[in-house]
Amino acid sequence: MSRQPRPLISRRDRLRIAQFIVLTLVLFLGLPQVPAGASANLVGNPGLEALDGTGFPVCWNQSGWGSNGYAFAVTNTPHSGTKAMSVTISSAGSGDRKAMMIEDTSCAPNVTPGHQYDLSVWYQTSTPNTVMTMFRHDVAQGWVYWTDLASLPVTTAWTQSTVRTPQVPPNTDQVVWGVTIYGVGTLQTDDYEMNDATEPAPEQSCSAGAACTQGAWAVMPFNSPVRSIHAVVLRNGDVLLVAGSGNNPDDFAAKTFKSAIYHPGNGTFTNVTTPEDLFCSGHVQLRDGRVLVMGGNKDYPAADGSHGYKGLKNSYVFDPATNTYSRVNDMTAGSWYPSATELGNGDVISLGGLGEDSNGMVATQYFSNAEQRWLGLNEAHQTWSFWGLYPTMILMQDGRLFYSGSHVFGNGLPGTGASIYDYGANTVTPVDGLRKKDERDQSMSVLLPPAQDQKVLTMGGGNIESNPDAHRLTDLIDLKPANPVYTAGPPMPGGTLTGGVPETAAQGKMYVSAVLLPDGKVFETGGGLHNRADPVYEASMYDPATNTFTPGLATDPVPRTYHSSAFLLPDGRVMAVGDNPGNGTFDMRMSVYSPPYLFKGARPHITGISDTQWAYGSQHTINVDAPILKAELIRPAAVTHSSDPNQRFVDLPMTVNGNTIGLNLTSNPNLAPPGWYMLFVVGTNGVPSVAKWVHVG
Repeated sequence: MSRQPRPLISRRDRLRIAQFIVLTLVLFLGLPQVPAGASANLVGNPGLEALDGTGFPVCWNQSGWGSNGYAFAVTNTPHSGTKAMSVTISSAGSGDRKAMMIEDTSCAPNVTPGHQYDLSVWYQTSTPNTVMTMFRHDVAQGWVYWTDLASLPVTTAWTQSTVRTPQVPPNTDQVVWGVTIYGVGTLQTDDYEMNDATEPAPEQSCSAGAACTQGAWAVMPFNSPVRSIHAVVLRNGDVLLVAGSGNNPDDFAAKTFKSAIYHPGNGTFTNVTTPEDLFCSGHVQLRDGRVLVMGGNKDYPAADGSHGYKGLKNSYVFDPATNTYSRVNDMTAGSWYPSATELGNGDVISLGGLGEDSNGMVATQYFSNAEQRWLGLNEAHQTWSFWGLYPTMILMQDGRLFYSGSHVFGNGLPGTGASIYDYGANTVTPVDGLRKKDERDQSMSVLLPPAQDQKVLTMGGGNIESNPDAHRLTDLIDLKPANPVYTAGPPMPGGTLTGGVPETAAQGKMYVSAVLLPDGKVFETGGGLHNRADPVYEASMYDPATNTFTPGLATDPVPRTYHSSAFLLPDGRVMAVGDNPGNGTFDMRMSVYSPPYLFKGARPHITGISDTQWAYGSQHTINVDAPILKAELIRPAAVTHSSDPNQRFVDLPMTVNGNTIGLNLTSNPNLAPPGWYMLFVVGTNGVPSVAKWVHVG
């Protein structure tokens, strides 16, 4: 944030002078006072009446960046009193301009972690490129960007906007906020207000016994009709389960390739004609809700050892409207175990895997959403780097990809084991700090809630070649700094093996699943101690706000090791499928977990929604039947082999007017790549609604 030269009088003295001036104005000009007993306004100089030595309002700063033409001013056309602030961008260019609170102890409002605050401002703006922006003071990192709270529509009349913040993160003691413009036009603001909106949580009661704190599992009274190696939650709430040959060479030889649709609403299945062996393919939802499926298995290893698994070049799009696969052009190279990450523009990058020759595939494969085709080798940027098998590539807020170090089959890549890939610049930058990089085989990495925080947690892992005991390590990284580094996270609680191994053994695990939940926590479940053996029975809840695990959750009675997955359903439950031990069998049972929040009272309901087509930077109105704590979008799962790099939770700052809620979508498509999302609201009792589906982009 840019700052003005420091004046001769200290800010603390200026604030005291301003407080005297404001009191004088209240007494002699008849300005409104805060009624006795009302919640205190936490904003210093909220009406902008007191000016500092530069002629700008006390406690406010002229801020911004970029190459645009701009001007700040104090105007005499206020909403109330005698003064308002004006910001004008006169010529287009990069960056933005904003009138922000000053980042110091005398002007920045003090806040309490876990609380939420209502922010209010009166404004006029001639440009739709207007947003409310917040920074927060982290006691360890200093001042950092927090979030863009709301996009403000064009208005020529003074209009009030009120927004409720997300819960204040841990280690945050102060915030500043203001209004930003990033397009040509003029913004005026006046009469700022900030109040603590947090109410004590109502007394909770629960008659469900252990389920109140542990949740509860139920094994479904039916089996999957296919070996559920891949699972994709579709835009209509159904689940695509893909087996291909299902890791069964006999089915491959017979060309018996399978997929099925599971319908959670009625517990039925629809078989799907499957054109190729999509076993160990890659998959990702496209922006229109269809599923791009890439690569798969061209051949199993030869008995004479002349070749290993061969990657398939074929690629298909699955359409949930017709439950059919249709072929698109081939990839540039065969891919068995490829990654798949959607970019902010809707295109898809695929890296890694094995090629048609059974060797590591080194091409960068790029799918153009606009052209609905894979680009040729000479049309896409190439690093000719091998990224391993199912490398977890997470889209960052600036459009680069973070390779977390989670992968499949054996050792990690040479070097630090993690890196940042800039497709546009065609560069790869190592990232330090990942512990036991060669024992991250079938670990799982997740972009933690909310996506705006840009933090990734990597948990567990092993190595199918050296086959040590899987470990309990977690590593955490904040991707916002210029040179991010992994730091040690808390260990996973650890579990027990079958056969009565005591809990004190605290076994680690590979094949671990991690699922983002609507309350902002991460459910960790499943896994095994060794390669395709020794299932570990343990589940825990990770809280990003406190960086802690809660152990002792109910455990899935079905073993979930190799070729298992867990994923969030639109009703807030978690489904788990698959298990393929070393003897070649496959567990066809399906389990569903009800988290503890489903035993804590009535659900809130989204009773109305203004529209389901959401443009970036837009505001949308919903109606609810109960007070709510938060709202968010969660991208539906496309998971296999402990890998779902597109999984993300996008916070939606709220404007609250009784049971009418305004929701503000980020203007950055890299935070919420285009496509269909599950919209959840969470009640003040911590219970989530059933999701509504909305389309972003």
